[in-house]
Amino acid sequence: MIKKFFGILIAVLMLNVSICAAAELVIFHTNDMHSRIQDTDDSGHSLGLAEMAAAVKTVKVKNPSTLWLDAGDTFHGMPMITISKGESLVPLLNEAGIDAMTAGNHDFNYGSAQLEKLAKELKFPLLDANVVRKNNGKLLFKPYKIFKLNGIKVGVFGLSTPETAFKTNPKNVTEVKFLNPVEVSKQMIKTLRPKCDVLIAVMHMGVDASSEFTSERIARETDGIDLIVDGHSHTALPDGLRIKNTLIVQAGCYEHFLGRATIEVENHKIISKKAELLNAEEIKEICPTPDKKILAMLAEANKHAEKLLNEVVAHSDKELSSERLLVRRNESELGNLAADAMRWAAKSDIAIINGGGLRADLPKGDVRKRDTIAIFPFGNTLRIAEIKGSTIREMLEHSVEYYPASFGGFLDVSNMTFSYDPSQPAKHRVKEISIGGQPLDENKTYTIALVDFQTLGGDGYTMLKNLKIVGELGTCDEVLADYLNKVGMSGIEVGRITKLKEVPIPDEK
Repeated sequence: MIKKFFGILIAVLMLNVSICAAAELVIFHTNDMHSRIQDTDDSGHSLGLAEMAAAVKTVKVKNPSTLWLDAGDTFHGMPMITISKGESLVPLLNEAGIDAMTAGNHDFNYGSAQLEKLAKELKFPLLDANVVRKNNGKLLFKPYKIFKLNGIKVGVFGLSTPETAFKTNPKNVTEVKFLNPVEVSKQMIKTLRPKCDVLIAVMHMGVDASSEFTSERIARETDGIDLIVDGHSHTALPDGLRIKNTLIVQAGCYEHFLGRATIEVENHKIISKKAELLNAEEIKEICPTPDKKILAMLAEANKHAEKLLNEVVAHSDKELSSERLLVRRNESELGNLAADAMRWAAKSDIAIINGGGLRADLPKGDVRKRDTIAIFPFGNTLRIAEIKGSTIREMLEHSVEYYPASFGGFLDVSNMTFSYDPSQPAKHRVKEISIGGQPLDENKTYTIALVDFQTLGGDGYTMLKNLKIVGELGTCDEVLADYLNKVGMSGIEVGRITKLKEVPIPDEK
């Protein structure tokens, strides 16, 4: 009896020592994957879900005080996933071992009801404390979860950006509204701080200065959040960002990095926090072999997607060419059609599309899902932005800067005409510009529809990086199919861009 008593006493003392001793809490984090889940995605820059999962699982075996949190924009992007409205991604995420996530604006791209359905199929919680139903004010998702890890209580709550109201198609969120994330954070802190040793907010908020609510603002205007796992702005923060006592982490986008935050806890108090971003080589050092089950599931998901790709989604009156040297050097009917479709969907003043973004011909007759995706294979989404007239001129100068050489950034346009003289020096070639039949007003602000690639400065369009984004819709392939079905393809004949002089054309292949 005495032996038993002392055995129990020793066990209790050992437990107390383990709780009081310094413990390491590891938080792996991802954001803005946009369904880039294969290591071949994004021209091979994506780490791959199987690779990341293998690394995280390896660490969890060694240190059970480990979590994987995802900050949203996960279910929409690449054709293999979007074609199933995100459903084919659910079993992959379940197998990967993610512990909690929040919803990004693009996770609502299939509508709030579909996101609810996806969340119910997940084996881990989708946390969102500021998204409520308009009809009754009730939360759409669970607001938080408390994890108990080796004597450490970790509270995690989720937040979605209020920009979702216009950074997905507004029709996708007609039944929900987004509450003030600062005020909701204060409520979550009041609820969770007394119960937890570590408080984490996983949020799709971002650090863009153009946003009303950012993770930085939330950290400044609240007290009590230890770690913010952030997304939305596609920002890589190699060492994190420290605001007061809050560490903000974000891992860029498209699975280019796996984030890892390490928090040291002693006597229920945080004694240190650090952040880092892991690349492909560092992931392989943790576990050199990708998760075999996820690889098998990816192969099966690709097979399923192939069947769905045969669905007829539109009709085309004629074949339109995407021949490389045509679309990267001259105005094309395919480019005009794409730009018209984008402007129609966005209800903007003008639209542009880069020739390098048109990767396949549009066939005559039945147009299948695989055809529209072949034209736009990168999962790019359509954005609506505000642009000053002077910036439009600068943009068009860049479009024709390299002519007669082929250039992936050569633009086709909608509701706009312009002329240029290729015999003149670069940056001084564009002459007359008209918007809707009226001369360009360089002091006026217009709305423009363009792909997200260009708002990130793709093809050297640095002048488009700081545009104010006022709307965000679906992927370009979805927009094109919808336009063909509802409008057609009239008025796409060339004649919007006038070349004032001919110059020798180089021999390119």
